[in-house]
Amino acid sequence: MRKMFFKSFVVLMALFFVQKVQAQKKPDRDLRFNLNDDSTHYIKATFTAQVWARYTQNNPGSTIFGYDAPNTFDIGLRRVRAQLFGQISDRVFLYTQFGINNFNAISARKTPIFFHDALGEYHITKRSLHMGMGLTAWTGFARFSSPSVASIMGYDAPLFEQSTNDATDQFLRKLSIYAKGKLGKLDYRVIVSNPMAAQNSTVIAPLNVNADFSGKPAKLQYGGYFMYQFLDEESNTTPYMTGTYLGKKKVFNIGAGFQYQPQAMWRLNGADTVYENMAQFAADVYYDHPVGSKGAAVSAYATFVSMDFGKGYLRNLGVMNTANGVAAGSNNLNGAGNAFPMMGTGNVVQAQAGYLFHKDVLGERHGQLMPYVMVMAAKFDRLAETMTVYDAGLNWFIDGYKAKLSLNYQTRPVFRATDQKMVERKGMAVMQLQVAI
Repeated sequence: MRKMFFKSFVVLMALFFVQKVQAQKKPDRDLRFNLNDDSTHYIKATFTAQVWARYTQNNPGSTIFGYDAPNTFDIGLRRVRAQLFGQISDRVFLYTQFGINNFNAISARKTPIFFHDALGEYHITKRSLHMGMGLTAWTGFARFSSPSVASIMGYDAPLFEQSTNDATDQFLRKLSIYAKGKLGKLDYRVIVSNPMAAQNSTVIAPLNVNADFSGKPAKLQYGGYFMYQFLDEESNTTPYMTGTYLGKKKVFNIGAGFQYQPQAMWRLNGADTVYENMAQFAADVYYDHPVGSKGAAVSAYATFVSMDFGKGYLRNLGVMNTANGVAAGSNNLNGAGNAFPMMGTGNVVQAQAGYLFHKDVLGERHGQLMPYVMVMAAKFDRLAETMTVYDAGLNWFIDGYKAKLSLNYQTRPVFRATDQKMVERKGMAVMQLQVAI
């Protein structure tokens, strides 16, 4: 593990010293084509790539294609995304996003690019009521249920807020009709979604005594998120919520939301099949504010989420998993690789905070540093103990979000299958390079 940190530090310093920045920068320009003379109608394109290099202490019994894999080093594409969107008339907005997620050495080759989002939106009023439909990330129930991946503060978003991710949706996106807008200081979104078939998911278990998503045709899902903006107003052009503004805004918001689907879950009770509702409720607070006059800033976020998926529901999730199997006889509840219990019936608290050092620390031409910490604590009904995950990291904003290098260390718990108690902790070190246009 120490060798991994040393290598990461060497790479970080090497990139710093070879960095070349022009003394005088030209004004930033978007990839944008204006459709009218006053620029109110336009088409805009963006591109973001996030590449991970990491060393992982895998969960006990983890295997890669049947071979023991107690530790792994891998390189992978966490996200590659392109957006094409724009205001094509006074009242009509178009949004599309396509790309890939989670491609590493054990993934299927030639992973196809797919649409993450494809929607049309009509502005009934200029500000207070916009309505749209399509495959979209307009969803409840918390701020980072729809995170702006290019601006997240940590190396990754708090993914538990995407509670049905790839179970009955497509990487959080849903086939939905939505309404959103701003009423004074109140920013709102309300959504009706048609859940995707659980049978097409790889994360659904066969019907058993613990609740899981039902195989029956799904009923409609309802959601909403409401956010009061005390200071600067945040954009709601797209559903994606900014992680940190790097001192460019003064933001203090309090939000609350919900997600509900009747008879979304099923389980066995003896010989009977029992159907249960799915319901999540959340409250959160977000603060992002400049400090002083030299570009320093502070960013903080905290949330409380109540999750009800029915009796005994628990889902392990390993992001871009480092292993694809578990040896027979392993008494490991977490599953393969870097997975840990991330969603389940119970309550979750998550908090994160970071401090952006002012520009003089490295010199304005060399970017800015931002250390951060993240903590997730969950009391899931099926576990005998509280599940806690800790992250600590450092962002180097070489050129804002256009070029960012992050180094993160995570420690996660491993639970025993027989009694659902924590038996040890495992670590993972991640270095992420982000480039964005």
